[in-house]
Amino acid sequence: MEDSDYESVLCVKPEVHVYRIPPRTTNRGYRAADWQLDQPSWSGRLRITAKGQMAYIKLEDKTSGELFAQASVEQFPSIAVESVTDSSRYFVIRIEDGSGRRAFIGIGFADRGDAFDFNVALQDHFKWVKQQCEFAKQAQNPTPGPQLDLSFKEGQTIKLNIANMKKKEGVAGNAKSRMSGSMGMTLLPPPPGGRASAQLPPTEEHLPVGVAQAQPGLVPSTDAGLPWPQLNPTTAATADVWGDFAKAAGSCSSVSVASLV
Repeated sequence: MEDSDYESVLCVKPEVHVYRIPPRTTNRGYRAADWQLDQPSWSGRLRITAKGQMAYIKLEDKTSGELFAQASVEQFPSIAVESVTDSSRYFVIRIEDGSGRRAFIGIGFADRGDAFDFNVALQDHFKWVKQQCEFAKQAQNPTPGPQLDLSFKEGQTIKLNIANMKKKEGVAGNAKSRMSGSMGMTLLPPPPGGRASAQLPPTEEHLPVGVAQAQPGLVPSTDAGLPWPQLNPTTAATADVWGDFAKAAGSCSSVSVASLV
């Protein structure tokens, strides 16, 4: 089905009044005050439809929907639909019958909002028609836009400085290796808590009374934080510090109370 065969509804107003209007004698336009507004000739429903680029104003009976009159609108604003000069709720439309006869009648809305919707529906339809015409013209005569020419001209060359690229890559690699090395030193796992210090031999000041005297190879340590035993230079070559420590550890239970005093 072609678009011209499809009829769409643009606006429907349940109440509209029709008036007989006197012939216009001047070019000033129509005035609704010259009509007999309290005595409308007909009242019913107004419906605006569109078929292709044409719009149709149809006056129909409220109950049966029978068509009372119809106005064909080719463009807006035009002579087919005119506003009056003294009100925004009244319009003059040009109706026609099946035999081609035409006449001008006045229509009016009791609600000002209905008159506004009537006006906007016609404006939107012909704005859409104008856009469709512009799109059709652009499709038939496309306007080429500016194109960017990225091709090489005759004799044009490109110079790539590969040496500097390698040098930058080498500097970046060295910096990355130094960073990874420094990060590796700081991320070493800590030793198991309490086990290493328990296996180290104590110094003289950490030994019980009498035990340090039984080990001639130990030298009193002045640094309480130094965990390793200090050997006497005279006995370092012959003394077995770890063996003496084991013997001394076994003799801790035989320390007399007098020596502790």
